[in-house]
Amino acid sequence: MPKRLPFALAPLCAAFFALAAPAGAVLPFHFGTYPSGPLDGITDVPGVRVGQVTLISGSDVRTGATAILPNGDPWNTKAAGAAVIFNGNGEMTGTHWVNESGYLEEPIVLTNTLNVGRVDDGVVDWMIGKHPAIGRTDDVPLPVVAECDDQLLNNIQLRSVSQRDVVAMLDGAKGGQFARGSVGAGTGMRAFGFKAGIGSASRVLPADLGGYHVGVLVNDNTGSSRTALTILGVPVGERLKNEYKTVFPQRVSEASLHGRMESGSIIVVVATDAPLDSRQLHALALRASMGMGRVGLSSDVGSGDLFIAFSTGYTFTRTGDFDIKAPAKAILEDDGTLNALYRATVEATQAAIYDALFEAKTMVGQGGTTVYGLPDERVLQMLKAAGAIAQ
Repeated sequence: MPKRLPFALAPLCAAFFALAAPAGAVLPFHFGTYPSGPLDGITDVPGVRVGQVTLISGSDVRTGATAILPNGDPWNTKAAGAAVIFNGNGEMTGTHWVNESGYLEEPIVLTNTLNVGRVDDGVVDWMIGKHPAIGRTDDVPLPVVAECDDQLLNNIQLRSVSQRDVVAMLDGAKGGQFARGSVGAGTGMRAFGFKAGIGSASRVLPADLGGYHVGVLVNDNTGSSRTALTILGVPVGERLKNEYKTVFPQRVSEASLHGRMESGSIIVVVATDAPLDSRQLHALALRASMGMGRVGLSSDVGSGDLFIAFSTGYTFTRTGDFDIKAPAKAILEDDGTLNALYRATVEATQAAIYDALFEAKTMVGQGGTTVYGLPDERVLQMLKAAGAIAQ
């Protein structure tokens, strides 16, 4: 049986980026206009919870799931939400209703491609357990489950994540710091030919712009060319193009990868406590693509690049079966603050992708496939030598 575990510019901008990482942060450097929250993660947004299940067993099980909840009970306290299909060769279920209703009423769960159905079942089990009237006198949920393909390292046909795993993961979801890299849904993922997976980051606006938080969590499985990878403007991928190459079993080679397996995918979850409605959150989610571009991603034909954003500061309250009370507060309509939230989203997405690369470590999976982790210390030396981060 599978073992069930708990749950990173050019020298001209050196002064801009020579900032220390905040206490408790995972990524070993900070950059950008705005500071991070104390956790430098999506859980810096008040109320947000994360849960994960990591399955590693034998030589071929390397998978899991990751859950993001806007609060402890999204069925009764629905966060305003919006989803964006940036490139559609992938799946994020339930998002038609998120965009139609303007709110998110379930957890967001990330997993591998063939496990979507079982994870959906697990979410339904968890929600019925909390709200027994669902499907009887109450409405029915449309779970939000997003996938990336981990078949290179994981025997994806096994569909190892069970309904019970999902229920336990959601029961255990909590605020505070959480593991990143090769954990949860990111266990079997790779990006730019390096080991990748779960990454997260946050940014906090100054008090005169509301002091709002933006947190981003990614499951990074992007298949873009190694040479495309840039970190703070330094062409790290080009410099490492002939090193740390994936070791394939005889049946597979880099040249033989095709479709989704070649292009990969990325799921981006954006959270904020700014009072934004669905229309504004759609605009916020779109800015994640600019963070991707800063890292070197171009969103290939075979890539499933799917984004979802929600606000814990603009919520709909369930007042009875089928009865929903709209938020009483006004939405944020100050363009200066909205522009700052857009910039914060771009920065946090860029940082979250770096975080996934820096935290994921070398992994050997099915058939002896070996995907090497980013050589952290060597990359940091490159960044220091270029003046992108402080010596």
